[in-house]
Amino acid sequence: MNDIPGGRPHAAVFRTGAGEGTPAPGGRGGLRPTRRRTLSVALALAGATGLGGLAGCSVPAPRRGGPTADPAPGMPITNSRRAQLMQIMAHPDDDLYFMNPDCQRMVDAGVPLVCVYVTAGEHTGKNHVPGRTDETVADKAAYSSARHQGLRQAYAQMIGLDRFTPWQKGVATLRGDRQAEIDTLTHGNRRVELVFLNLPMHAPRRWMAIPSLWEDRALGLRTVVATDSPVRRASDYDYDGLIDVLVGLMERYRPTVVHTLDPDPDIQHSDEATRRKDSEQPGYSDHGDHTAVASFSWAAMVRWVAEATADGGAIPGFVTTSFRGYYNRHWPKNLPEPVLREKAAHLVPYGGDPSWQCGNDAGCGDYMVGGSRPLTNKKGWVRATHHRYPGPGPVVTTGPDGRLSVHGVLGLRAVRWRETEAGSGQWGEPDDLGGGPLAPGLGGATLLDGRQLLFGLRFAALGGHGGANKREIAVLEQRSPGGPFLAWSGLGNPERDDDRGRRIGVPVAVTATDGRVHLFVRNADKGVSSRVREADGTWGPWRDLGGGEVQDGLSAAVDGRGRVHLFAAGRERVHHWAQGAPGEPVAFRPGGALPAPGGPVGVAAAPDGGLALYYRRPAAPELVAVRPDGTRLPAPAFDGYGTVDAVGTPKGPVLLGRDLRGRVQLHVGGRHAVRARGVVALGPATPHLGPQGAMAVGVGADAFPWSWSSHTGTA
Repeated sequence: MNDIPGGRPHAAVFRTGAGEGTPAPGGRGGLRPTRRRTLSVALALAGATGLGGLAGCSVPAPRRGGPTADPAPGMPITNSRRAQLMQIMAHPDDDLYFMNPDCQRMVDAGVPLVCVYVTAGEHTGKNHVPGRTDETVADKAAYSSARHQGLRQAYAQMIGLDRFTPWQKGVATLRGDRQAEIDTLTHGNRRVELVFLNLPMHAPRRWMAIPSLWEDRALGLRTVVATDSPVRRASDYDYDGLIDVLVGLMERYRPTVVHTLDPDPDIQHSDEATRRKDSEQPGYSDHGDHTAVASFSWAAMVRWVAEATADGGAIPGFVTTSFRGYYNRHWPKNLPEPVLREKAAHLVPYGGDPSWQCGNDAGCGDYMVGGSRPLTNKKGWVRATHHRYPGPGPVVTTGPDGRLSVHGVLGLRAVRWRETEAGSGQWGEPDDLGGGPLAPGLGGATLLDGRQLLFGLRFAALGGHGGANKREIAVLEQRSPGGPFLAWSGLGNPERDDDRGRRIGVPVAVTATDGRVHLFVRNADKGVSSRVREADGTWGPWRDLGGGEVQDGLSAAVDGRGRVHLFAAGRERVHHWAQGAPGEPVAFRPGGALPAPGGPVGVAAAPDGGLALYYRRPAAPELVAVRPDGTRLPAPAFDGYGTVDAVGTPKGPVLLGRDLRGRVQLHVGGRHAVRARGVVALGPATPHLGPQGAMAVGVGADAFPWSWSSHTGTA
């Protein structure tokens, strides 16, 4: 990528506000649950749009309160059952580097795609040609146009057309009378639209324009008009204007799936030379534009939901996936060779070549990216695809009447779908459980009396311009098995500082045989923190469990002796925490000889009462099966990529994952099956053992559940 932050570090990437929630009674350290407690999601809704240049006004626009997210349950939810994918990126190529192969799988399945690029990608204006020694002339409008052409080439090839296929170019009028170029191409049931907002990457005295726009109330930006664009005039943006435009695009396209970048990247300490070489912002493992655009995207989703539900309106039904960015450089690569080459192949037409006759006089791609460079680039961004919130699949439970319930996040809120009849595999409309805005995915634990606990990572506050920016873990407790839920309660954050608190991971929980619930989250130091719910319902304090640095995507289990175990993928091995005996604290277990993992670990009970781990080594398609002590187990043929979920049975493990083509696959009773029909699956699915046998349950691109029984072939 050519989006290097340059020599001047951006000061104070994202400031955070202070303040804690109201303590709950009884010393539980959470937020007092009330039915209509409105979350303070600061979105600074200033209305000025007439800023005349890059430097903005000298008098800041006043902050405007609301709209804010309402965590109370019971709102109606829209559900069209049509699929639409929207991706929001900082730069041209962020999607190709970080959101594939997920994007390609949906496009291949016929899901319409709209890509929104916030910046012009113009950087210094120099489209360097590899191997050329003469000085490249700077032309920001031309370089932006060349990168746009590279995207057209890449997506034309992705949907099965010649890379130089002409696109339909048009101009869209957005909120605030702003204009953007929209390029459209269709082929059979495949449709791609590219929306270029074209905000500048840099601004005088600030260098990093988009992070400054998130922070600085006095800043306004004027767009870059790309060469050969049908847009003929520049548009002006301030903080509030960009959020409004993104909300307007969401309202226009009504996406059921939204892909964003990482709003809260890991803390990453690098010396200045390494930081510049890695194109990262000071102190964090990503480009500053990625973080700012992700924050704007999440603020826009919160506002979209708030606007839609005003005056009794319905929640828009969409699911969200956020992708890690330059994080890919720091952790083991997780794409096997066939998937990697398929992903890298889309960057070749994007990079293009100056000798191509593409019909765009400004350039035929981003020349430093094409050819063999995606695979030879030492930064290795293309060699992995990591989700920011890599939780398990949806929480699946069985009610007293035998009907399955699926719990997930829809419209940034927790929801529950229930089977219309036991065993039917048909799902009713979602029940809104509130709690938003929530990160994707929920953690779950079933109490000994059959009641369900749901855990979410909540954006307790999300505001630019120095507003509060807080994350917390929240819990929802069921009143009775299969019945309604109590109000949401906050469990706080293992980090005392708001900025560090933004780095925590998704919650994972397990119920021990003594009735205690052990809750685990990855913390800002990339270790693990835990909080324990006693059998009487009271919560203990957060506790740092120590151990080595790990990726997010924790796995918790209870062995046959009643001991709680936790596993997490590190850089060179799987890390292990466990109780010495039931009821004792969970503690780090140093040593061990577990092979290096490429990603999260699946854990299943073994027939002898022990545990078995299932995962893939870095860049390997084959499955590893191993005991926690390193003893190897027979591994079934289960080639693929991504997370493997496992459930133990007396006849051997049930394994659930994806094959090399991204299709859901099940291994049951020594047999292997691939889900070849039905709506394309999103994220991980959940294995479930019921009266009819083993099945997979997940959420599709239409933001609705699906279930599949491999032994019957039903979907």
